[in-house]
This record gives sequence, C-alpha cells and structure tokens, in this order.
Amino acid sequence: MMNTQTSNQRGPWNRFSGPNLGYIMEMYEKYLEDPESIDSDLKELFNQWGAPVVEEGWEQSAPRTGTFRPAPQGQVDYHKIVAAVKLADNIRFYGHLAADINPLNDRNKDSRRIELEEFQLTEEDLKNIPVEFICPNAPSHVQNGLDAINHLKKVYTDKLAFEFAQVHEMEERNWLRQKVESGSFYPSLNKEEKIQLLKRLTEVEGFEKFLHRTFVGQKRFSIEGLDVMVPLIDELIRKAVSKGAESINIGMAHRGRLNVLAHILGKPYEMIFAEFQHSPSKKLIPSEGSIGITYGWTGDVKYHLGADRRVKESNQGQTRITLANNPSHLEVVDPVVAGYTRAAQEDRTQPGYPKQDVKKSLTIMIHGDAAFPGEGIVAETLNLSRLPGYQTGGSIHVIANNMIGFTTESYDSRSTRYASDIAKGFEMPIVHVNADDPEACLAAAILAFEYRNTFHKDFVIDLVGYRRFGHNEMDEPMATNPTLYKIIQNHPTVRAIYADQLVNEGLIQKDLASKFEKEVADKLKAAYEKVPKKDENPDIVMNPPIQVENLLPNPQEEIDENILREINQQLLEWPKDFHVFNKLEKILKRREGVFEGKGKIDWAHAETLAFATILRDGTPIRLTGQDSERGTFAQRHLVLHDMETGEKYIPLHHIKGAKASFVVHNSPLTEAAVVGFEYGYNVFAPETLVLWEAQFGDFANMAQVMFDQFISSGRAKWGQKSGLVMLLPHGYEGQGPEHSSGRVERFLQLAAENNWTVANLTSTAQYFHILRRQAAVLRKEEVRPLVIMTPKSLLRHPLAASTVEELAHGHFSPILEQSGLGEKPNKVERIVLCSGKIAIDLAEQLDKEENLDWLHILRVEELYPFPREEIKEVLSRYQNVKELVWVQEEPQNMGGWSYVDPRLRDIAPEGVEVRYIGRRRRSSPSVGDPVVHRKEQDHIIKQALTRP
Repeated sequence: MMNTQTSNQRGPWNRFSGPNLGYIMEMYEKYLEDPESIDSDLKELFNQWGAPVVEEGWEQSAPRTGTFRPAPQGQVDYHKIVAAVKLADNIRFYGHLAADINPLNDRNKDSRRIELEEFQLTEEDLKNIPVEFICPNAPSHVQNGLDAINHLKKVYTDKLAFEFAQVHEMEERNWLRQKVESGSFYPSLNKEEKIQLLKRLTEVEGFEKFLHRTFVGQKRFSIEGLDVMVPLIDELIRKAVSKGAESINIGMAHRGRLNVLAHILGKPYEMIFAEFQHSPSKKLIPSEGSIGITYGWTGDVKYHLGADRRVKESNQGQTRITLANNPSHLEVVDPVVAGYTRAAQEDRTQPGYPKQDVKKSLTIMIHGDAAFPGEGIVAETLNLSRLPGYQTGGSIHVIANNMIGFTTESYDSRSTRYASDIAKGFEMPIVHVNADDPEACLAAAILAFEYRNTFHKDFVIDLVGYRRFGHNEMDEPMATNPTLYKIIQNHPTVRAIYADQLVNEGLIQKDLASKFEKEVADKLKAAYEKVPKKDENPDIVMNPPIQVENLLPNPQEEIDENILREINQQLLEWPKDFHVFNKLEKILKRREGVFEGKGKIDWAHAETLAFATILRDGTPIRLTGQDSERGTFAQRHLVLHDMETGEKYIPLHHIKGAKASFVVHNSPLTEAAVVGFEYGYNVFAPETLVLWEAQFGDFANMAQVMFDQFISSGRAKWGQKSGLVMLLPHGYEGQGPEHSSGRVERFLQLAAENNWTVANLTSTAQYFHILRRQAAVLRKEEVRPLVIMTPKSLLRHPLAASTVEELAHGHFSPILEQSGLGEKPNKVERIVLCSGKIAIDLAEQLDKEENLDWLHILRVEELYPFPREEIKEVLSRYQNVKELVWVQEEPQNMGGWSYVDPRLRDIAPEGVEVRYIGRRRRSSPSVGDPVVHRKEQDHIIKQALTRP
C-alpha cells in the first residue's frame, strides 16, 4: 500500500476523521480503480498523500468529535474499514427490510443486504475497527466496531424501521441519523407512565368491546388491531401543546373514528351510544360547552361526524382540537384540514401578506393503507406541503395500516412494497412501527413531532397493525381472507401484550390489569344506562334554520366616487425605481381615464376596485388558482414584476385605510386539493373572503367531490358554514369541449335549501356588487358559498363594462332588463330570458335589427336562488305576452334550461308558452371546430330575435 505519511504526520487526513474518513477511504478505493472517476480535489490529495492511514487501537481523546490519538499498534487494513462503513450504511438504508414491524408474521423479512458475509467481514475484523468510523452517535456502552454494527442492527431492524435515504438535505439526514442512532428520542417511561399507557389501551379496547356486545351487527369501523393509534395521537397533542400550539387539526376516515371522538375529542360515551340507539343524542351535549359536536339539519352517520374540543392548559391557555367532518370519500379531507391549519397560523389583521407562525397550529392526517397510495388526492396534498401559498410548517401523517382494504389484500392494491412509498417522492422521512409495541409507537410520535418542530416539514408514520374484524362489523372476513384471519383470531390484543410485558417487568400484578378492565366496563355500562330509549316516532321534519331559509341581505350601500377615485390612483402607483413591463404599464394607466369619463370599467378593473374597498372595510382576502396572479386571460395583474430584477409589487398591499391582509397565490396544477384547502381555510377563517378561480370553468370537474361532499352539503350534514367564492370562466367562444363550459348545470342540480348562490353575470358593476355583498355577509348566519360563472371574451367587452356611477351608486340585481326594449308593454309578445355571455351576444345584434317592439329580454344574473318574484313583477307589466323563451348557448341537457324550465312554467301567466332556444342535446359540451361553433351561435341568435 502506498503511504507517504507517518502516524504523527497524517497530512490532510486529520480533517477526514470519523465517518468522513470512511467516505475518503471509499473514494480512495475508486481512485485505485479509476483515478478519473473521482472529484479532482480528492484526486490531487491522493496523488500527494496516498491512502489515509488508520491505525489499530485508536482511542477517543475527547467525546466523539472525530479527533483521535493513535496507539502504537500496527495498521488496520483500510479495505476492512471501507467494508464496515458500507455495511453500516446498508443497515441504515436496508434495515427496514429486515425489521420486526409486522405484528402478525415475519415472513417478508429480508436481511441479505446486512449480513457480515456479504462484505467479507468477521466479528474479529469489526472488533479492531473504531466505533467512530461506523456509528459516531452510538451510546457510551458501544465500545468497538462489532458493538457498533450490532447496535445499528438493533436500531434499524427492531419494532421501529426507518427510511431517510430520500431526504436530500444533509442537515436533516444528519439530524435524523443522530436522533435514531443515539436513541435520544425514545421515551424513558417510569412505572406510573407505563401504567397510564396500559390504562389508555384498556379504555380503547374496552370501548370497542362494549360496542360490539351492545350493538350487535351495527357498523362502527372499529380501531381494533390499531388500538395504539389513540395514545400515539395523545403524544403528538401533548408535544404540540407543550410547544405552544393553539390548535391541532385532525383528519381521518372511518376506521377508529368513534374511538378518537371518545378519547381524543372527549365526546361523551352517552352521545355515541344514543347515536347507535337512534335516541335524541343532542340533548346529551354537555352544558359546559367544552366540546362541540357538529350537526346540520339532515345530519350524517356517526362515523362521519367531527368535533371541536378546547383543552385548557395551565400555562398555555386553551388549545383547540378539531376532528374534521369527513364523507365516505376517505382522503378528500386531507387538504381540508391543511386549510384549517394554514388559517389558524395566519394573522390577517394588517395590510400586506398575512403573518404566519407555523408553531401555532399542527395538522395530523390519519390515512388508510389502501387509500394512501390509491387515492390521487393524497399526492396532491403532499405536493402542497412545501408551496408558499399552502405550506403549514409540516403535517404529521399516520398511516393506519391494517394491511388490507375492505377485502383487497395489499398485493392487489398497490405496486409498491410499502403503503407509504409515495411520500418518498416528496422527500418525507418515514418510520414504520409495529402497532403491537406501544412504547415504540410513542417513540415514533416523538421523533415525528421533533422533526416537524425543527425543520417545519412533513413526516410519515406507517403504523403497521391489522384489522380484527371485517371492513365493517357486518362483514365476515373469513370468506375472502381466510389465511390472514386465522392468524388474527389467535393473535392477542395490544392491551394484553402490554399488560404481560408490565407483569414480566415486575411493574404490576396480573390482577391489576383485570381491575382496569372492570373499571372501564363499569364506566361504559353506567353511561349506557343514562341514554334515553329509542325514539320510535322521531321528528322527520328536517328544515334548515330560519337564517338559511332567508335570502341574502342585499344592502343598498353607496360608495363615494371620490373614494373610488383615490383607490384607483393608489392602485396605479408603484415605487419610482420599480420597472413595470412597458406594454402592461400602458394598459394599466388607461384605467386613470375612466374617472375622467373616458371609457368604462372592465372586469378586472372592477374586481380590483371591489377588493380594495373590501380591504378598507376590514375584511381579509385570499385568492388562489392556476395563474391567478396575472389571470388566465392576462386580465388581472394583481402582482407586478420588475422587468430588471423580477421583484414583485402588489398595489393592493398599499391601499390607504386598508385594515386587513390581502394575498393572491398561483396554485399548483391541482383542482381537488386546492379547492379542499380553500374550503378548509374559509371554514377556519370565516371572516375572510376566500376565492378560488379555475383556469377554465371546465377544470372544476376535477374538484367535483369537493363541491358534492363539502361545499354544497356541509352545512346540512354538519352545520359547517362556508362563504367560499368559486370563479369559473364560462362561455362559448369556439375553443372546444374543455374550454367552454363551467358546467353550471351541475351546480344548479346541487342547489337546494339556499345552500349556495349561483350567478352568471353580464356586467362589471354586477360583479363588483356581488363580491361586496359576499364580503358583507361573511360574519352573518346567512352566509353561503358563491359560484360565479365568470367571463372570458366579456372581460374587456364594451357592452359588459360599467361606469363609475354604476359602481358607486348601484347594487346587485338578481335580474337585469335589456335597455332599449320593452318600452311599449302592450306590444311585447315574447320575453327572452337568458344568463351570462349569450345576453351580450344578443345585445350586440340588437342594433342590426329593426322593429323589435314585440320583444323584451331579461338577464337572469342570479340563477340560484331563482329570482321568482323579480321575474313575476316584470311579467306583470306585459299583458299580451304569448311566449317565454329561455335562450342559452349550452346544449339543451346542460346550462340552465333543465333547472329553469319548471320554474318558468310555474310563474308563466295562463296561456303563455314556455320554450327553449339553444343547441340540441349533446354528450359533449361543445363542438371542436370554431367555424361550426360560429354557425351554431349565429343560428341561436337569429332564432331568438326572429318574430314567430
């Protein structure tokens, strides 16, 4: 071996001690094989100094800092050290394959990559290698290389298994390695703490057993097989509260939900039993008000309900713990709870960006092992985790892994080894833990929280257990999974396993565990006896509250034109050294002229003025969507970019008198997760005007589950209020099937019980006023979501633009009458009703037509709630009308016709025909050829304006 060093003159190698020296040795081996394959700096060092020398029997001269004193013995073969370092790294990278993480069997263990023989090493070889080269973070009892390898095998292949290789940041990987290999995160529980853990497991198991015996065959989606999930969540909450968290938001599907409601949220047993027994459970809500159970007027099944609990801590004030309501679409709640958390972390009381403190709130997401890799919303939510507009400082993900999905085994439900593998693409650390080891599960929780608290990033705990019964308690799993369930039937519960462990440790007598079981059973029985008997004649009238049945208030608020003028000027001012793109600057500066009577206010201008006035009123605003900063159609430009530096400037941050924050974010190419996030944000920050904009209205298809399960029905099911605004660009301009229709028919089909407002507007003043109306009702009980079919070609259309006076002195009108028509009521024979862009198309053609005394046109600006009384009032003025004609550009089975048809027939005067003019029924929203589109559009306009 080439060696130009002595033991006392090691040249540069003093700098490369500890694991760094192991790396250098590995590089030297590559250097010998191919000098050109390594870094040029290292190559130069090797040329000058040769191989790094490691001397046998080196001892520590200080705590493991990497500085060592050489002993006089002979040299150690560096090839052995390189092999030992590689073995250690293999244990770190592949130890999880050999880990004891499956509570039911160990058939899938694979230790081939971590055996000494694979590296031509013996135990004697390892004894002669210093600990520091292999495991510098090892505890003090580890004395040599063999001890170090055995320590690493114990750490990485026991009931906890780790996957960190996907974490690219060296600081994070070193932190994780230090924590894991030192064992500093592992809880050192005293006798009392272990007994309390046993009591908690007894409560969890006892609750499920009581439900199983008492409500035979009823669905409950029990936690059994993953009982330790409750103390794991306990630990996460305890850690978060100790660090000052003011809110903790939990999202989960059905399995284990009732147990989490009872033991984490504090939902009284009596209320849960009453729901099983169909008793009047609402009467059992505690008078203290420490927990809020969310009920709407139609309600939901018990394993979908959420709850709010406020926990009072002596030094920390109150911490709000929320379990989000969740429909059967499992993982769709993930972005919703992330939105809760972002809202809870932000202070929106000052102009500019909201101030965010990620330690104020924590998200815990509990996933199913089949759903985590199977449902795309999971990946969408994981992708939000590091984006500026959506990050929450790290969510903690717990995969409730019962190794089966309904009846589908893992090998049929995913293409990866682990349910958690999708998280690797987002560089998230993963811990797999055996759910039959409660203390290991607490250790996983501690490590997850400390990582999140240190690096503000997501962490995944794969909690590997099983499912004791079928998918629900009416299923017989032996029919489809007989092999698995033979093992489960003979497997002891985690409570029994832990009780035996404490007995063997001499901490308790066996009869104490039995005593705990009896105490829990007695408590449950006493609670059950308080439950009212089943109501055989329940009240089936499920009407919304009066505030929901009422229409939205529509205040006739006027705004001083001088205030609008001042705001407009402030929006067109930016620092002198800020260089706006010259073409954009010219476009924006044209807005000055509208206040001098030169031109009108277009769509984006009206929107910006509305936002500014809302901020002056003290209402925060959050707007997100794909390309929403600029606007899909280059219309908005709320964020300006310096042409020379790329620096951003947001004029709405500099409005004098503004009393609240404003933020606009370009969203990822994701509809479902972003809509869910914004809905959750709005629920948790109800005072905020939250708007989501689709790039094209058609793209909202990808968020349909959010509209169906949360936004349209959340208040009826759970009493969950929302004032979310959805902006869906809609209009037929010949751009093809996926760039035409915002699918207004779907929102109208979901419309009932005043659950939301659906509008298709034709003027910028109407848009200005409806936004201001929405902001005004956010804090009121009448609040509801707002769906607006926003324009594309009308964004700059002169017939859609409004005057300053119309903004300052007008108000929102559910219907508008076409000016210049209907002035001779006795001659009017046809009244055309329409909504949105088609109304402007008709208005454009009017100047080309003559003798239209027989015609009047009504624009239905607010489709839902349907403006019945306003339309009736107009009809009452025209006594000779022969027909009411609904005109639309969408196909007959789409758009507003199916919704409007029965309502028009209901209010049509006797003898007046109700007809449809528009495209025929189609399976596709529109044709793909712009020439064909234009011919169809012209035909519709001609029919509408041709006297019958």
